[in-house]
Amino acid sequence: MRHFTSITQLPDLKAALEEAKYVKQNPFADQELGKNKTLLMVFFNNSLRTRLSTQKAALNLGMNVIVLDVNQGAWKLETERGVIMDGDKSEHLLEAIPVMGSYCDVIGVRSFAQFASKEDDYNEVIINQFIKYSGKPVFSMEAATRHPLQTFADLITIEEYKTKEKPKVVLTWAPHPKALPQAVPNSFAEGLLMTDYEFVIANPEGYDLAPEFTKGATITHNQDEALRGADFVYAKNWSAYEGDNYGKVLNQDRNWTITSEKMALTDNAFFMHCLPVRRNMIVSDDVIESPQSLVIPEAANRVVSAQTILKEILKSL
Repeated sequence: MRHFTSITQLPDLKAALEEAKYVKQNPFADQELGKNKTLLMVFFNNSLRTRLSTQKAALNLGMNVIVLDVNQGAWKLETERGVIMDGDKSEHLLEAIPVMGSYCDVIGVRSFAQFASKEDDYNEVIINQFIKYSGKPVFSMEAATRHPLQTFADLITIEEYKTKEKPKVVLTWAPHPKALPQAVPNSFAEGLLMTDYEFVIANPEGYDLAPEFTKGATITHNQDEALRGADFVYAKNWSAYEGDNYGKVLNQDRNWTITSEKMALTDNAFFMHCLPVRRNMIVSDDVIESPQSLVIPEAANRVVSAQTILKEILKSL
């Protein structure tokens, strides 16, 4: 595997989950793979878990790591071709990318949706330029439409905590004061549809995700109906996708917040969220602090996820 921008690029999900189990039990077993290899992590957006977990994963594999915060200390980068660069952007991404590629062996890129153009976001303009011009393997540390390292960690976590072969997993929209990308829910849906689990998506009217990510899932606008009998509840906000509402916040209905009353509808479900989370908007204090909350082990599995993927990329070098 040379590039990793979607969970669907895993050739065999079951084999990947088994490999993740091995990596978790033997975190330092493959340091020769990364010896004298350099990972460059490029951040166009903020990060806590992705930055720390991916760096830890690379170090576990014996790699050197360079971290570049594009917005702090680097030249401001132009991303569009044909632009007269007479503003505040001093360097073009088309020169910057091959230069970055010359300094490393593998590149991780984090670049969120901008909401200026649905076409640009859903064509993944930024990360695809890295793939085209860097000459090096590239993996997504969250792009405009997907967050595959998070999704793989989510699948690892469900596999570890499920109590039945085919659990019911519910992805539910929850309110948030800001417009958030669809990357995490898109990617989560894509990953769950690779399993044989029962998968339900609940969201208000106007918040349906792109059909390319959700085809095959049960979709409802009734959250209570979705939660009944659930084994895992994954709460996440996302902004509107459809039409002229793309990237907009249409409502902040607190009735969609995950509370203990909502969780009582489930089959003693585990609660999941990618973090960071707005408490008492997305989820109440008592739910996220309950014994059924998996947000910390889920976050810890981000190291396992990143290390498993990096290991496969290193094998291709």
